[in-house]
Amino acid sequence: MFEVLRIWIDEILFIFQRLDFFALLDIALVTLVFYAILSALRYTQAAVLLRGVILVIALTSLLTNLKVLPAFSWLIRTTFPALILAVPVIFAPEIRRGLERLGRAGQILPSGKSTGRVMTQHTIDAVVTAANRLSSRKHGALIIIKRQTDLQEYVETGVRLDALVTPELLLQVFYPNTPLHDGAVIMDGNQIIAAACVMPLSSSGILSESPERLMGLRHRAALGMSEVSDATVVIVSEETGVISIVQAGRIIRRLDSARLQNILRAFFLPEKSERGLIRLFRWLVPKITEKTWMGQ
Repeated sequence: MFEVLRIWIDEILFIFQRLDFFALLDIALVTLVFYAILSALRYTQAAVLLRGVILVIALTSLLTNLKVLPAFSWLIRTTFPALILAVPVIFAPEIRRGLERLGRAGQILPSGKSTGRVMTQHTIDAVVTAANRLSSRKHGALIIIKRQTDLQEYVETGVRLDALVTPELLLQVFYPNTPLHDGAVIMDGNQIIAAACVMPLSSSGILSESPERLMGLRHRAALGMSEVSDATVVIVSEETGVISIVQAGRIIRRLDSARLQNILRAFFLPEKSERGLIRLFRWLVPKITEKTWMGQ
């Protein structure tokens, strides 16, 4: 027993003796990589699993370097390739979501061309008016506003409308117990493309950490949509009438008409003279207002 402890202490001392500037820099870079990965997976179901995998890898690496455990070292070296192949299968949804976000990274500084139709101030006013009226009546609503990402697969799950956006139409669509009220409306520019659309549910744990437990499937669907696309989502809570907006997996709650209009204008009415940095600032509006997330 004492011999094993002595070997362990000698190994640890040997490691510290090899530390220099470049070794510390190497450790810092590896730490930064793991921090970035864990931050990206924060509030997801994969975060706990990833921490477990990292812990197992660290322990096995330590144990396999000890000469006193030759059989265990052989077992790890034999099975490690299979574990590496299993990682993409385990983390397939997270890898896909990360690659999608990486693919949309170039849209932070847009070139001026957009796959979506142009939204006018009149349409923004219509959305804000409808959201305010729905909020006062406590009629739930889920409005998806298309940006760059193609939403055709979700349009096909609903009822095609191809109608001009008006407050009256949105109020009628989300009136309780009507055929189209259960689901989401997808907008493209000044048109409502489809209603009663089925949205993907979020797998993140953001909602579970909310101090309020009144956010259900409608908010989870909004977050899910923002995780798989760059769409902007406006939500009206059926239980509380609270107006929220979701973008890039972030939610801002308790919006009044003025704040909702300002955010929509920032996203969909950029000035022609604006430069890239100003557009980047506008894209970061939900992150800059982090103190308003999850209620304030």
